[in-house]
Amino acid sequence: MNSILPVFRRSIRESWRGLIGWSLGIAAVLFLYLPLYPLFGSGGQLQDILKAMPKQLVDTVGYDQIATGAGYAQSTFYGLLGFLLVTIAAVLWSSAAIAGAEESGRLELDLAHGIGRMQYATESAAAVLLRLLWLGALSGIIVWALNGPAELGIHPPHIIGAVLALTGLAFLSAAAGLFAGALTGRKAWATGIAAGIAVLGYVFQAVAKQSKDLEWLNTLSPYYWVYHQAPLQDGVAVGGLLLTWGIAVALAAASALALSRRDLRG
Repeated sequence: MNSILPVFRRSIRESWRGLIGWSLGIAAVLFLYLPLYPLFGSGGQLQDILKAMPKQLVDTVGYDQIATGAGYAQSTFYGLLGFLLVTIAAVLWSSAAIAGAEESGRLELDLAHGIGRMQYATESAAAVLLRLLWLGALSGIIVWALNGPAELGIHPPHIIGAVLALTGLAFLSAAAGLFAGALTGRKAWATGIAAGIAVLGYVFQAVAKQSKDLEWLNTLSPYYWVYHQAPLQDGVAVGGLLLTWGIAVALAAASALALSRRDLRG
């Protein structure tokens, strides 16, 4: 293979249909939920609904700020459904990128055609990141477009922070999956590690809300790092955002190093 960025280009070319499907899913959720806000928010109905729910449940699912437009968009999409969808995509893409390619035999074939191991891992990570950035950007564009019609009252620059937070969380899971795949060559391990990062991060911050004695769990939760300050309402927490992206980039780099030093099928 002599073309520029062969692994990256092929990955994008072969995944565009799936990317369209994920994009439609993101759009469907946003167009379904966000326009409903004026039906509930203006009459205080959301407040009444929240009062009828157990406080522990409200805190756990992040609905404590749902009565505002920014809080509603954050809670329903960026903190829950959007987080779920983009994370699933990240897990699937990252587990297939290196471990899946090795199990199918494609990795060894590509390496036999002159592609370096570090190059393979780096381009695979870049392809996953580009697709995640697209999903994040798409969500931001739709939120911006619905901001006025749905009466959300979001300060537009805050949308950028919310997009970076969501994408950073997803890429952290993806980078962990890439690293596990490069380290073990097993898709099951890559999938489990990538999903585990996201699940544990969400669970830790949810459990920490139940008791002050458990608040230390927040230090282990990437979800808390980027969302303890609601991005759409108060602006993203820059420190948590940089920490999340920094670890993700480090794991992506580590995946290239791990693949370069491991005997394939060894």
